[in-house]
Amino acid sequence: MKRFLAAVLVVLMVCTGSANAFAVNEDVEGKLLIYTSMYPFVIDMMNEAIAKEFPNLEGGASDGTFFFYNGTSSLIQQVYGEMENGRLGCDMMMVAEPAFSLELKEAGYLESIGVDQAENMLLFPYDEEGYWYPVRVCNMVLACNPEMADAWAAKGVNVPKSFHDFAYDPSLKGYISMGDPMTSGTAYAAVASLLDTYGEEYLDKLGENRVMRESGSTAIAKLQSGECAAIMILEESILKFLHDEEEKGNPVTNLEVIYPEDGVILIPSTVMIVEEEFSKNVNTDAAEAVAQWFLSEAGQEMIVKGYMHSVLAGFPDIPYGSVDTDSLISKDMGVDWEKAYHDREEINSLWTVKV
Repeated sequence: MKRFLAAVLVVLMVCTGSANAFAVNEDVEGKLLIYTSMYPFVIDMMNEAIAKEFPNLEGGASDGTFFFYNGTSSLIQQVYGEMENGRLGCDMMMVAEPAFSLELKEAGYLESIGVDQAENMLLFPYDEEGYWYPVRVCNMVLACNPEMADAWAAKGVNVPKSFHDFAYDPSLKGYISMGDPMTSGTAYAAVASLLDTYGEEYLDKLGENRVMRESGSTAIAKLQSGECAAIMILEESILKFLHDEEEKGNPVTNLEVIYPEDGVILIPSTVMIVEEEFSKNVNTDAAEAVAQWFLSEAGQEMIVKGYMHSVLAGFPDIPYGSVDTDSLISKDMGVDWEKAYHDREEINSLWTVKV
């Protein structure tokens, strides 16, 4: 009965588009813990929103909040360890790359989620049996410092306009940086996509160009200081930095997004519910209600405020400083998520050996 009520509620909210449509969510109780790789500032917003929408639901984290944060690759390793004990340490997951969703479904660790009219509502693929849905779209791009363009040109260094040039242009040797796919799920997804597009030679060229593996904040600092000519980074990291500085009254002119000429890499990160037998708090009714809320207009507003793109068709808003989501989809290089799942060990090995 609870599950039926939750499904009716989400249909009402989607139809009305009201952020306050969950007026009776006082019925959702118990504890809930979500593993996620969303940035901490997004988690803070989500915690506040969930507490408001579900006033009688308790956070299952040690500090009373709803989320446990780590990088996707680190969370995957944590879940592997928990599988050996027969029970996971969470009730839901929102990790960066869908390949892990395919793996967990195949292993029988997921509970199906009912989302009405998903085929009309969502811009991105979802599991037709309801075991996972896209909930936020991360966008892998390049970034540069436009104020350094002349200085780099004087050194004979070409600021890349494409992912291809980022790896293949020898003038960039020692002047490029990106995330580490061994710890970052979005970096892993980007590597999987680029391998499909350009083959193993792409990793050879990254290695020859001595690409640095660094966090987004470190890479941005090196870009601004002139230590790097270009970085491969999530669009959201650049947009947040630009917006934060503008809010402080310090508009940034030495940092901008490059939307690569050979395409962007869109990563529709998923939401999943852990099957009751394996969940921490055995509260799948609450987990389903929260998952449905993430896919509502109210939940997607939080996603866009977090500088990520919405998964909803016709959603009116885009992240601050970004471009139209539909135009990005038309330029998406794509990721073969089945291959990213089944070839994870091989892809990681190639990265380790070549880069």
